[in-house]
Amino acid sequence: MRIAIVTPSAATRRTGNRQTAARWRRFLQEAGHDVRVYSRWTGEPVELMLALHARKSHPAIHAFRQAFPRRPLVLTLTGTDLYRDIRIASEAQESLRLATRLIVLQERGGDELEPALRSKVRVVYQSAPPLAVRQRLPGRAVCVVGHLREEKDPFRAAKALAHIPSSRPIHVVQLGAALAPRFAQEAQALMARESRYRWLGELPHAQARRTLAASWLMVVSSLMEGGANVIAEAVMSGVPVIASYIPGNVGMLGEDYPGYFPIGDERALARALLRADQDPGYYEALCSACAARRGLFHPHREKAALLAALDGLGS
Repeated sequence: MRIAIVTPSAATRRTGNRQTAARWRRFLQEAGHDVRVYSRWTGEPVELMLALHARKSHPAIHAFRQAFPRRPLVLTLTGTDLYRDIRIASEAQESLRLATRLIVLQERGGDELEPALRSKVRVVYQSAPPLAVRQRLPGRAVCVVGHLREEKDPFRAAKALAHIPSSRPIHVVQLGAALAPRFAQEAQALMARESRYRWLGELPHAQARRTLAASWLMVVSSLMEGGANVIAEAVMSGVPVIASYIPGNVGMLGEDYPGYFPIGDERALARALLRADQDPGYYEALCSACAARRGLFHPHREKAALLAALDGLGS
């Protein structure tokens, strides 16, 4: 089957959607499909469209539905889709109506949709191959991974350092490009006044993955997430997670996960980091809870779930 994967992110930017598109292209090609990835679909005849992001991919979704009214269209919903755009953006709402099926990236995603749409929903957890390192970074390295933008609340871990005694070995390593100049300026200012914080900018994915795998712990402080692939990468590397208590993170880690903190609360985050540092039992509980979720994030499971989501569509 000829399939177009549409992701609005630029091919030169290592966004989560771009990585998802590349991974899904590989899975679908391995299953025998002819797949191309587009930032902008320009009308090439295909038998199925798989679009990421309801609002940003709306022009391609609308054009595809006009060109091929009866062909299947599968829409993958991101965090900004589920937790903002489908409530306020007419383009995102129309994309939901036009889609044949909807993919969400964690088990809580479908809760955000109207009951009439839930029969369209399939869950596909994102994956990462297992990765272990022989040597950890010095001290208690806390890794924050993701491009610096508003939805990620990117500096919450760095700000938590102000509430952690300097005698403790905890330090923060942040990876990701600044998507606006003010984020780069804030990162530079934080580094100037906090010696325990380093912003490394955007790294090649393999290098970022190795840095994460060598860390003591990862923080995901986002205000909204569709299903953070970095959580899968951390879990598959044996790195426990402290995460903001939002539906997207709960859908990845489970309601009973012991490592949540209230969004925007750096004092609570600092307390969780100190507890992980000083209480071996708590750190082990985080590790064990992550290990219990590993089965969700294996590549073979993601591939099987993706193929099942497309089952019965097209020729």
